[in-house]
Amino acid sequence: VQLQASGGGLVQAGGSLRLSCAASGRTLSLYHMAWFRQAPGKEREFVAAHSWGDDTYYADSVKGRFTIGRDSAKNTVDLQMNSLKPEDTAVYYCAAQISGSRPSTQPYIYAYWGQGTQVTVSS
Repeated sequence: VQLQASGGGLVQAGGSLRLSCAASGRTLSLYHMAWFRQAPGKEREFVAAHSWGDDTYYADSVKGRFTIGRDSAKNTVDLQMNSLKPEDTAVYYCAAQISGSRPSTQPYIYAYWGQGTQVTVSS
């Protein structure tokens, strides 16, 4: 499956952005899907995940502000980001996990990755 992330941009603190991860090749319903982010000089970190069973998981740093969801008709996984903070600035990546009972928070578990989209939050 090929993943294409979009929707990043520049926003002021307190603003919102919606990221979208579009898939081609296979339906995303076959995978656990997740969003990760990587800031300059930092390791890639887990942000949110959506299991194939419709369970959702969030990093503590984004809980209550970000919402992950699937659109089966469009074959996308979206990340709605509200109340953005400067520390949310990073390149955001979507990823697909092939197997396992639940989504992992570890990047190396994920087999497929989108190209990344830049999110910059100004103070």
